[in-house]
Amino acid sequence: MKKVDLSKEELKKKADMVKNQSNGFINEFKKFIMRGNVVDMAVGVIIGAAFGAIITAFTDDFINPLINGIGGASIAGKIKIYGGQYLNWGHFLTAVINFLINAFVLFIVLKTFNKIMSIGKKEEIKETKKVKSDEVILLEEIRDLLKEKK
Repeated sequence: MKKVDLSKEELKKKADMVKNQSNGFINEFKKFIMRGNVVDMAVGVIIGAAFGAIITAFTDDFINPLINGIGGASIAGKIKIYGGQYLNWGHFLTAVINFLINAFVLFIVLKTFNKIMSIGKKEEIKETKKVKSDEVILLEEIRDLLKEKK
């Protein structure tokens, strides 16, 4: 192994360079985490997981008993196949029902959100249409004068 002799200044420069690189990485990571869309996404995932638990409880405690009462069939049904294995169709059907309920509620929430957001935009568009800049007014007057001369 080759021995490398570095002066104290060179060692300090290299240490500072490594420190600055790590601080840069940490600062970049902090900026990434603190961006609004990342925080919003994290909140959405957490609320989505909690909402998923509510939908699962609703399906297990309300929908499945109604299906059992109406059709007399067990939603938690299994079909025995070869080798002692089972096809757990009831669990699959519950997952499909959960998905459909989640998708429907998400559709309603987004539709409502988009409608609320569009109300503000329509008012902004109406306001911008009413106000014309001085340049536009002047250009319209010039246009009208040129039409009259023809």
